[in-house]
Amino acid sequence: MRIRRILAAVIATAALAGLGLTGAATATAATAQGAPTYVTPSQCEQGGGVADLTDNLCKGGTHNGERID
Repeated sequence: MRIRRILAAVIATAALAGLGLTGAATATAATAQGAPTYVTPSQCEQGGGVADLTDNLCKGGTHNGERID
């Protein structure tokens, strides 16, 4: 009887911990995905790209496709 209670407590704790981690990961992914990124023309060029000011986009390099602010 005592072992069943301990086992039930361990399972419940593990389940609650798992839900907490899943919720934190979902919140982080939603924040990272929803925010648009902007770079300066110099950041674009330092990353190996070319700042296209007519389209306001960084073309090439590490910031490829990001908007220029």
